[in-house]
Amino acid sequence: MRETADRVNIPRLILVPFVITLAVTLLRLFGELRHWSAQWFNPAAGGVTPQGVSWIVGIVWLPLPFGVYFALRLARAGHAPRSAGRAVAFAFAGLALLACFFFLVLPRLSALDWRPTLLLIWSAGVAAGALQFLGWRELAKTLAAYGLAARAVVVLVMLLAMLGRWGTHYDYGQEASVADFTLAQKFWWLAFFPQLVFWVGFTVVLGSLSGAIAYALTRRDRVPQAAPSVS
Repeated sequence: MRETADRVNIPRLILVPFVITLAVTLLRLFGELRHWSAQWFNPAAGGVTPQGVSWIVGIVWLPLPFGVYFALRLARAGHAPRSAGRAVAFAFAGLALLACFFFLVLPRLSALDWRPTLLLIWSAGVAAGALQFLGWRELAKTLAAYGLAARAVVVLVMLLAMLGRWGTHYDYGQEASVADFTLAQKFWWLAFFPQLVFWVGFTVVLGSLSGAIAYALTRRDRVPQAAPSVS
C-alpha cells in the first residue's frame, strides 16, 4: 500500500536497514573474536578519539546506501525537501564542519585533557547532524532514528565486551592510552555517549549527503498538464 504524505511509519521504514546493520555488527564482532584478518576485522580501537575506523566490515559507511534508500522512499511518499539544492548544501555544510574540526581543530587540542576533547568531538557531531534538519527534516529524522537504533546495539555489545574483556575494538582491551580507565569511564566516555551522540550525528550527515544527492539527481519536476477541452 502506498504511503501518504501525512503518514510515514519510521520504525517500519528503518527495519530492514537496521537488520542489515545488526548482521554487520555481529559479523564484525565474530570476526574479531575468531581473530580473522585484521585488515578486515581490526581489533584495535585507536584510543580515546575516533580512529582506526573499519570501512570494510563495519557499519560506519552504511548510512551512504541507506540514506539513498530513505530519501527515495520519503520522496515517493510525498515527503521531499522543499529544495533539493538546499538539502544538498546543508549536507555538504555538515560534512565540511566535521572535516574542518577533525583536520584543523582537533590536532590543536592535544594539550587539553581527554574529557573536554571528547565533549568538543561530540558537540561537532551534534552540530553537523542538526544542520541536516534545516535541509531535509524528514530525512534527518529518519536517519537519526536509524542511527540511534543501530548504535544502541553497539553500546550493548561494547558493555558486554568490556565486562568480559574480549580483546576487541568494542572493549578497548589492548590500548595503552586507556589502560588506567575504570569500567565506568570506558563505558560512559568511550561507548555510551560517543555512540549515541557523535556517531548518530555522523550517521545523519553521511546519510543526508547521499540521500540529498540521490534525490536531486533522480527527481522529476511534474508540470501539471492542462485539462482536455470539452467541445
